[in-house]
Amino acid sequence: MIRTFAELELDQNLISAIEDMGFERPTQIQSEAIPQALDGKDILASAPTGTGKTAAFALPALQYLQDFPRKRAGPARILILTPTRELAMQVADQTRTLAKNTNLNVFTITGGVMYEEHADILATTQDIVVATPGRLMEYIESERFDCRAIEWLILDEADRMLDMGFGPVVDRLSAECRWRKQTLLFSATLEGRGVEGFTEDLLKNPVKLEADPSRRERKKITQWYHRADSPQHKFSMLKHILTEQAERTIIFVKTRERLASLRLQLESAQIVCSWIQGEMPQDRRNNAISRFRDGEVNVLIATDVAARGIDLPDVSHVINYDMPRSADVYLHRIGRTARAGKKGNALSIVEAHDQEMIERVMRYIQEEIKERYIKEMRPEHKKPALKKKNKKKVKAAAAAKKKTAVKKKKK
Repeated sequence: MIRTFAELELDQNLISAIEDMGFERPTQIQSEAIPQALDGKDILASAPTGTGKTAAFALPALQYLQDFPRKRAGPARILILTPTRELAMQVADQTRTLAKNTNLNVFTITGGVMYEEHADILATTQDIVVATPGRLMEYIESERFDCRAIEWLILDEADRMLDMGFGPVVDRLSAECRWRKQTLLFSATLEGRGVEGFTEDLLKNPVKLEADPSRRERKKITQWYHRADSPQHKFSMLKHILTEQAERTIIFVKTRERLASLRLQLESAQIVCSWIQGEMPQDRRNNAISRFRDGEVNVLIATDVAARGIDLPDVSHVINYDMPRSADVYLHRIGRTARAGKKGNALSIVEAHDQEMIERVMRYIQEEIKERYIKEMRPEHKKPALKKKNKKKVKAAAAAKKKTAVKKKKK
């Protein structure tokens, strides 16, 4: 069990930067991924937001560049692909902070930036480039970016790249970087569309790593839920929490329609908020996040698609106004609070139809989430009794599923 960053055989200049950032010990994904990456292995990792995944690939990349220094000036040796401009900037900022005691250059190539700015970057020596797939492909096609020098290709939030339709572009970029030595792929999940949408030759005999947000990390988050009798009761509770308890809050809803409706309700209650949702123009999205980050507003409403990969400091409360569609999404959501060693709160406001999901979440995280009450707002209805599943039927269904999977594999 690795307990300190020093045990990861990193140079002192990197360890000093880590200490300055206030990190005391590596997370599970860092302690597993860094040694494997430095051993030259391809990595296929499931690492949800909040598990320290950026440092899990940035630190070995920086160490590699120091172990094998370049002999002459030239193009980038490490390419990190991210699904959005915002995430690219976050990753680049954190990588620069980790590299502050080195002479290594970290640049971004994303949409929304004038060509002249990128031309200046591409004319200088780059060590690490963090890019969005679409814009980078434009430069490759116009022969302004040289992939032949790329030694490591890193994909961050690969599953989201697939959701956004970047699969074919990433496969083309992989082919352009065919002289590389290593590939590291990080995804929130390794199941379903997690990685299957990419070509098989993206990774060569990868080491598979799966990191859940550790119990130790989750203990920094106080979790509870309130039961609501009706949508009106639910909104009254939200209003009370926002005005009496919470300081800086992210509220999660299921859909854009739900977001629009809640936004109007909050505005009519004179609670100022900003919001982010899928397919939102980049400038409006950046503006909404900046307003929240700078403290101009203290409430941000978000859908799950829009909030993936966002790192916002000092979030005191995450509120599940709508329960998510799956238990792993619940973990992604609550990981927005208690970041960088701080404590936080995660609460859900559930109606009768949500009770099954809150129970499912508890089974998934193997922890009890306690019910709490707000004085004068106690629910009048009893908690719905959930039907217990027939264990034999569940086992039989699982066995049948396994049998089908084995048959498919043989084919």
